[in-house]
Amino acid sequence: MRQDPRQTHDARLLRQNLVLAEQALWQALRNRGLGGLKFRRQAPIGAFIVDFLCVERRLILEIDAVSPPARAAWLKAQGFRLLHLQPTAILTNLPGCLQHLAQELSL
Repeated sequence: MRQDPRQTHDARLLRQNLVLAEQALWQALRNRGLGGLKFRRQAPIGAFIVDFLCVERRLILEIDAVSPPARAAWLKAQGFRLLHLQPTAILTNLPGCLQHLAQELSL
């Protein structure tokens, strides 16, 4: 599926302006830092941009907000599993969040 150039531009801007919790989580996930799995940040999927994506495990990580029902339903219909992490949890207990994520991924 070809991406809309505006969406690609928006995703690039989001990657350049990660919030503190996203930065901390990205440092832990980048370079296959969790179980050798590749994660992408601010990744376009269809009409949406998701915070973090592991294509291999069909997992989307969303930081802070709960997805609107229509968005969540569309992503789930595409075969993705959504997991939400709170920014305060990431900033105060990153190892615990990574352990929870590893359990979700059966690592």
